[in-house]
Amino acid sequence: MDKKYLVKTAQDLVTDTKGILAADESTGTIKKRFDNIGVESTPENHRRYRQLLFTTPEIEKYIGGVIMFDETIRQYSDDGKHFPELLEERGIMTGIKVDKGKVDFPNFPKEKLTKGLDGLEEKLEEYRELGARFSKWRAVIPVGGGSVARPALTANMKNLAIYAAFAQNAEIVPIVEPEVLIDGDHSVEKCEKVTRNTLEVLFTELYDYKVILEGLILKVNMIVPGRDNPNKLSPKEIAEHTVRVMKDSVSVAVPSVVYLSGGLSPVQSTEYLDAINKLGPHPWELNFSFGRALQEPVLEAWQGKDENIEIAQREFIKRAKLNSLALKGEYRSEMENE
Repeated sequence: MDKKYLVKTAQDLVTDTKGILAADESTGTIKKRFDNIGVESTPENHRRYRQLLFTTPEIEKYIGGVIMFDETIRQYSDDGKHFPELLEERGIMTGIKVDKGKVDFPNFPKEKLTKGLDGLEEKLEEYRELGARFSKWRAVIPVGGGSVARPALTANMKNLAIYAAFAQNAEIVPIVEPEVLIDGDHSVEKCEKVTRNTLEVLFTELYDYKVILEGLILKVNMIVPGRDNPNKLSPKEIAEHTVRVMKDSVSVAVPSVVYLSGGLSPVQSTEYLDAINKLGPHPWELNFSFGRALQEPVLEAWQGKDENIEIAQREFIKRAKLNSLALKGEYRSEMENE
């Protein structure tokens, strides 16, 4: 294991001007996205859409890495370039989702366990050969009206740490993603409490498995009330809750914390990210790794039609640029109409 390489890669992946595009939708998830716009979900249409994203002019100004799904990392552009090669030529790192999704956690209704450790070592070696320099594993933590089951939480955080250790051993920077879900009517205080508890357990496991904190990236939810909670907070209030949890729970050895959009709208995601960075300086890069919040306007513009590619790419670069400005606390709402 080359610790210096891992640390440098983690530092280079996100900066104060570039974030991460999460284009790692599973086959089932991208089918839902395509169903919404009336496009058949086939490997070829998936490839056409990802090519639209990856070939957007000036994407390299605002995106430093792209997380792919297994299908995508094996695909090629129209001109015969392997997608990781196409991105590398533009100075963008390739990442790969390595978990295998969720299963029900026995004896704990509504709790889930992320699977994928079996064969992980061999998979990581293969993905490195295919061009991956970083990877991602997601665990989901429900809130709802009750408390999170400790056995399920511990098991998920232990799996995240084991995954991170395997990734670093393969000289791939791990993104560890414990997502406290937005589903429910819980308060922002409940989200804060559950997220803090989740991070406490996660870092205990990371220490126990001797994961190099300087060579990983934490991907986490912002601290927001549940989707069905009528009490809506301002971006500044969201930012204050979020930064407080980061300061209480995240080691300063971690170079970057990237936020997921997790059910937030594209505009909300950017507003909250901007407010978070306005509270800086912070001991970490507080950045973004957005999926739907970057892609939703793109899919609506594209509609699966080649004649819409240019306008769809304009939507993509607009959202990427606005989030890049938010990294410096320079986003303004009026920019949405420019």
